[in-house]
This record gives sequence, C-alpha cells and structure tokens, in this order.
Amino acid sequence: MPNCRFCQHLLKTIFANLNMAPIVNNYIKPEHRFQAETFYPLVVYACDRCHLVQTMDFNPPEQIFTDEYAYFSSYSSLWLKHAEDYVGEIIKKLGLNSGSRVMEIASNDGYLLQYFKRENIPCLGIEPCKSVADTARQKGIDTIVEFFSTRLARELPKADLICMANVLAHVPDINDFVQGIKIALAGQGTVTIEFPHLLNLIKFNQFDTIYLEHYSYLSLLFVEKLFDKHGLRLYNVEEVPTHGGSLRVYGCHAGDKERTEMENVRRVLEMERDFGLDNMETYRGFGNKVRQIKRNLLSLLNDLKNQGKNIAAYSASAKGNTLFNYCGISTDYIDYTVDLNPHKQNTLLPGSRIPVRHPDTLAETRPDYILITAWNIKDEIIKQLEYTKAWNCRFITAIPQVEVIRDGGSTP
Repeated sequence: MPNCRFCQHLLKTIFANLNMAPIVNNYIKPEHRFQAETFYPLVVYACDRCHLVQTMDFNPPEQIFTDEYAYFSSYSSLWLKHAEDYVGEIIKKLGLNSGSRVMEIASNDGYLLQYFKRENIPCLGIEPCKSVADTARQKGIDTIVEFFSTRLARELPKADLICMANVLAHVPDINDFVQGIKIALAGQGTVTIEFPHLLNLIKFNQFDTIYLEHYSYLSLLFVEKLFDKHGLRLYNVEEVPTHGGSLRVYGCHAGDKERTEMENVRRVLEMERDFGLDNMETYRGFGNKVRQIKRNLLSLLNDLKNQGKNIAAYSASAKGNTLFNYCGISTDYIDYTVDLNPHKQNTLLPGSRIPVRHPDTLAETRPDYILITAWNIKDEIIKQLEYTKAWNCRFITAIPQVEVIRDGGSTP
C-alpha cells in the first residue's frame, strides 16, 4: 500500500476505484489509432490521518504535461470572464498597481495574466508546457517554462500576489510546492489558490473530475493543515461556482500581523465538519454512488441505441475521458464528440478512441442526443447549441445523476 503524499501515513481506505485509465489529455492522432496506449490503475485513497484524498503515483508530471498537452484555458468564454472578474476584484482588495509584482503558477496560455498586463501591473507566468506557454508569450506575457518548486522559487523575485487556479491538485510533491510558495511570497504578500471543493465532489458525485493528472482532491480542512506546516496562514476563503463548486483561499505568511482571519474561514471549516469531511465513513461510501451512475448511464445509452438513436457528445474534456473510460463507452455508443479547441479537433480521445470534430459537425449530422461531458459549463453549451431545437435534439448529462434534458427541463 502507498503512503500519504502529505503526512506519509500508510493509506488503507479506498475512496474510489475507477479501474484502468489513460492520461486524459493525451489525444491520439488518427494515424496512431492502432498503436498501443498505456493505462494506469486509477485508484483513489483517503488518508485516515490527514483526510487528504489522493491518487497513487505511477508517472511523473513530466510525462503528462508535455508539448502534446492540449488544454488551453482561453477556449471557454465563461472561464475568461471568471479570470477577468478575479483580476478586477483582487486589484482592489490588495491595492495592486504598477509597482506591484504578480506571479501565476501554471499560467497556461495567459488567460488570466493578460488582464493584469492590461492594467500595467508587472506579471510573470510559470508554465511547464511549452506549447501553451508560447501562446502566452505571443500575448506579451513573460513566461518561464518550468515546473514550480522550491528550487525555482529561490531564483525568483518576491511576488506581492501569487495566484493559481486548479493547480494544487496537479502537484505530486505537495509539500515542496507549498514551501516554494512560502519562499516566493513577499513579506506582506497574498497567495490565492482556487480548487474544486472536495465536499462538492462527494455531494454531487463528481467522480469524473478524478484522473491521473489530479494527484489530490482538496478540502479547506486539509489546506489549513498544509499551510500551517509550511509557515502560511489562511485568512479568507470564498465559494465560487466554477468546476461544479470551488473554493478560493487567501493565504499569507503565518507571522503577517496585517491580515486578520475572516469569518468565512471558520464558517466553511464548520460546514465541512458538518458534512463529515473529518469522518472516514464519508469517504468509504463514495464508491457505491459512482458505480450506480455507471449502471444508469449504460442502461440509458443501451436503450437509446436499441431504438436506433444517434448520439454525439459535446466537449473533449478530461471529465469526459474519465467518464468514457470508466464506463467502457466508445464508438459503439458515441459516434463522435465535438470541441471548440482546434488543438483537439481531428484527434481521437485517449482510451475510448472516439473521434473529435469541429462543433459544426452537429448541424451536418443532426444527432438525436448530445451527451454533455463538460457539465460545469452545461448552460453555456446548451445556449451555444440552441439551434439543435430545429431537429428536436435532446441533451444528456451524467453528473450529479443521469438526466435527459428536454426543452430546458430535465428528467432523471
């Protein structure tokens, strides 16, 4: 059995077993469709001591976040709006100006730092994937192509704001990473970390957010322990709607006397305790809910295919790849999926080998049903696809439960 990546305690409790899975963002070129692909056990444990939910380590991040990595943040208008709103709010909260210094870890294609640059606030991106970092550089954003670590942190100028969204979960050595934040943060600086909330993952059955690239699944109870170990302190937390419900935590140096703890911190910690995130029974029961969704989805798809219905999917997302591979869904159920990201188009999904097409394909083929795998932006997608009403197309979602959406309503 493995040991906890945070406290080194022996891991005994299985949170979810999603069988074997490929690396979900390694899209397959059509000419490689018959080549072998590596699958890894996707088994998630919950630590009995610190309650960190975590995958086992089978490959280093250098094998995941390569130049073939196809995730570009700027292809969601909702995510761009979220980033722009954050920048406007944090500038006011911290009084940032042209004399301040901002650093984003895992800055992707400059989706967020472009808004700091627009306000003439000096900023630096840290992004290990060259292909997306090059896109940020084309926007004039200074970007270091490297993984963040304590070693790199010692070489960087101190930042008044260190920000990151959906990054901490991708870090195998979580202790080294947070120690690096401590080193790179200015004396009166703030770090903001946004991550999908473990409470919502359990409450709303969001098992498809589990994949090999995500090493950890986080609660505020755990992040408080993590910060405390490395000389940092939580002083505020906000609940934000992204990715099915996320937390944005605000941290500072433990000795910073200027930052007082906001009431939100105690409120969210108490909410997590009331839900049972400090009780191992909460973690032991999750696997049964995952298996039920799999059975319900396969039952629906079997019925529809037996009726001769054509089914497409929308979004070549990591969530969808976990869903398809765990449920054993391939082209026998889904004809193709579509995605706005041109880097994913004309490829095959990892594992399932479902082809990825341009969204215009939907109007050309007129499927009877569209399975939305990126349920976190479901409303945005349905609005984009309003034209499908012309042929009475219906939508399917699997999270938090299997539903068919008809004319704006849904039926389980």
